[in-house]
Amino acid sequence: MQPLRLLLVDDHALFREGLTSLLSYQDDFIVVGGAEDAGSALAQAHALKPDIVLMDIELPGEDGVSATQRLTREMPAVTVVMLTVRDDTQTLFEAIKAGAQGYLVKNMRSRELLEQLRGLARGEAAISRRIAARILEEIRGQEELFGPEEELTARELEVLELVAARLSNAEIAGRLAISEHTVKNHMKSILSKLHLHNRRQAAAYGVARGWLPRVR
Repeated sequence: MQPLRLLLVDDHALFREGLTSLLSYQDDFIVVGGAEDAGSALAQAHALKPDIVLMDIELPGEDGVSATQRLTREMPAVTVVMLTVRDDTQTLFEAIKAGAQGYLVKNMRSRELLEQLRGLARGEAAISRRIAARILEEIRGQEELFGPEEELTARELEVLELVAARLSNAEIAGRLAISEHTVKNHMKSILSKLHLHNRRQAAAYGVARGWLPRVR
């Protein structure tokens, strides 16, 4: 397999250099560029066509969530993972709604960071254990924060769990004993209710909300 091409977006040059150094020792990753603000991040993304963009949330000027929304709209094939020093749940949900497919805290160990990035290549959501635990704790006591439009049916949750497990529509149909057309309709309903654009975003959001186990 070709190494995954990464673009690093952070306004701290030392942090970018540290990540570049870490990833340079890994055969399955290559850093193709770095940017310090949203404008240069989008320009480099268009020019370099990275597989993954590691996006800091707190950028000078336009923040990382807004930049992610623009980037995923203009380049839907690019995977965006947010990097942050904060682990508040609201920002996480905003980031995933914007199109991010992962949310990692900067103080995580390098081994876990590499594990999460490799999970992305397997179709998993990149959410650190600390973030997942925090989300579960808050959601259990604050379900009223989420609107009725986000309530999925039991069947939709079954479909979403199998999507998170990286099964195809045909495989999901076989597992649930329904038609592939029905699977597609369920997926369309899920994306509509969650206001998301693709399967990977829906799986990431399901993990973030605590609906689904984190697939390994």
